Amino acid sequence: MKIVIIEDEPLASEKLERYLLKYSEKVEVLSILPSLELAIPWITEHQPEVDLFFMDVQLTDGLSFEIFSKIKVQKPVIFTTAFDEFAIDAFKVNSIDYLLKPVTFTDLSRALLKLKSLKEQFSSPVELAPVIQQLQEKRYKDRFLVRIGNHINSVQSNSINAFFAEGRDAYLITEKGKKYIIEYKLEALEELLDPKLFFRVNRTFIVNINAIADVTVYANRRLKLILNSKLDKEVIISREKVADFKKWFEGLA
Repeated sequence: MKIVIIEDEPLASEKLERYLLKYSEKVEVLSILPSLELAIPWITEHQPEVDLFFMDVQLTDGLSFEIFSKIKVQKPVIFTTAFDEFAIDAFKVNSIDYLLKPVTFTDLSRALLKLKSLKEQFSSPVELAPVIQQLQEKRYKDRFLVRIGNHINSVQSNSINAFFAEGRDAYLITEKGKKYIIEYKLEALEELLDPKLFFRVNRTFIVNINAIADVTVYANRRLKLILNSKLDKEVIISREKVADFKKWFEGLA
């Protein structure tokens, strides 16, 4: 298997290469490319020789997703990154897996086994689109890290009643009424959350459908939501969102 690593951190690329050679003697690392500037012309010229790309999402001169807007990548890709907010974008391209740093040998082995399994089901990597689409549909963020003093806890998405913005910060509130600050903007959350469960009702709130206790008619053709969790804020569906909300609430969106 001929592999190209696109990674701007020398220690990370060396570790990845070491794991790949440990995984199989049949692996050959053709090149290690540290930037978009070098990666794009190299892929343009040598892509037919490659079986698999490993791409770090964030490079010194931009996001590796930019490669896909410049050239047609026809080989499978495994992304690596220290951040999980790019997961959905990763599965919009030829991504087989998405590994969070620090990448372990176990993580890498599972990803390569997944690729092997997919190749056995499909005749060529470019025919993986249906599988990638299925993976994309399932890869919505299912938990969030929150900090409590010096401790870090994990909160499952389906136990979150709402996300809301307050000043420059964003918060989540659980079904038990607990409020935690998170390191995401609402715009990013819209891409990470399952749209069947979550809906952005206005500029300030994203709500979980299972947290809605009641919907009432409000002034100026707006709607007001009553959630299971007690809030010190009113949750009003903006007028331009009402039609889309009704379709979502009815399961038609």
